[in-house]
Amino acid sequence: MSEPRTILENARTVAVVGISRDPSKPSGGVPAALQERGFRIIPVNPHAGELLGERSVPSLGEVKESVDVVEVFRPAEEAPDIARQAIEIGAKALWLQLGIRSPKAREIAERAGLDYVEDHCMAVEARRHDIKKGSKD
Repeated sequence: MSEPRTILENARTVAVVGISRDPSKPSGGVPAALQERGFRIIPVNPHAGELLGERSVPSLGEVKESVDVVEVFRPAEEAPDIARQAIEIGAKALWLQLGIRSPKAREIAERAGLDYVEDHCMAVEARRHDIKKGSKD
């Protein structure tokens, strides 16, 4: 399994499950910070039409493009189902945000060969390792 730094270095597209419409919440601010660093954000929120200038999809299963990392801002009880959905869409990694842990999600993800991170903030890790992506295509 890869370390957070390696996952971020190899990732470009991040589907954010539970992204918030409120930029003052971590679930709104963290995806925005990642987008500023050049990551492509796919918002997954059934209550939003568009977030961060991107069309929001109501569920992970409706993402129709390649996803490197599924970032989770949902309660730990939902993480195992999200892990299964991440596998179904062909994601390469599952990342549970700071404060979220799920042994069951870890087991599901790792058994399927996904990289797994829990209880870490993607934006903090990206900033700490100074990971930025090139300009948008």
